[in-house]
Amino acid sequence: MQEYAIAFNKPYGVLSCFTDRDGRPTLADFISLPGVYAAGRLDRDSEGLLILTSDGAMAHRITDPRHTLPKVYLAQVERMPDEEAIARLEEGVVLSGRQTRPAKVRLLTQEPEIAARPVPIRFRKTVPTAWLEITIHEGMNRQVRRMTAAVGHPTLRLMRVAIGPVRLGDLMPGRWRALTEEEIRAFGRFTDRRRRRRPSSPVPHS
Repeated sequence: MQEYAIAFNKPYGVLSCFTDRDGRPTLADFISLPGVYAAGRLDRDSEGLLILTSDGAMAHRITDPRHTLPKVYLAQVERMPDEEAIARLEEGVVLSGRQTRPAKVRLLTQEPEIAARPVPIRFRKTVPTAWLEITIHEGMNRQVRRMTAAVGHPTLRLMRVAIGPVRLGDLMPGRWRALTEEEIRAFGRFTDRRRRRRPSSPVPHS
């Protein structure tokens, strides 16, 4: 049986599942490959990279917190964070009684070149915004949004651009591509190579 492993750019407003009894947009509106499901999730109001696979072992390697895969996000936040706020994010903040692991945070000097969101962010003329690149190694519920809010900079827009060796690149919202053989092999550098069962040759682009 053929196994699939794909990267998908989840648009804003789409659920990270294939069914919804309320009729909201889901992955099924964009992906029709048999047997695939998301290895991890993004909130409905977040965008960017999802990895989907029909290989349960691969999905486990991606989602198992013991493997601490780096996940990279672009976050548009209210106001300009100072050095102290960035240091607090990097050191870890306390969320629901638990301190987050150390993160890597970079203040971007230019707005990233990404597709416009169909629903614009909340805009206030008197409140400037800034973009942060945040790399974390865990996946607490709404973690990045809660982290930036904890240091006084609520997130207005959030996009995941990398999971381990896989980057979103120029993949447009609502489109998917097969993971390359090199990307699949690269997961072995983050997880247990001996337990790895590689999916078959990539399927065509959508």
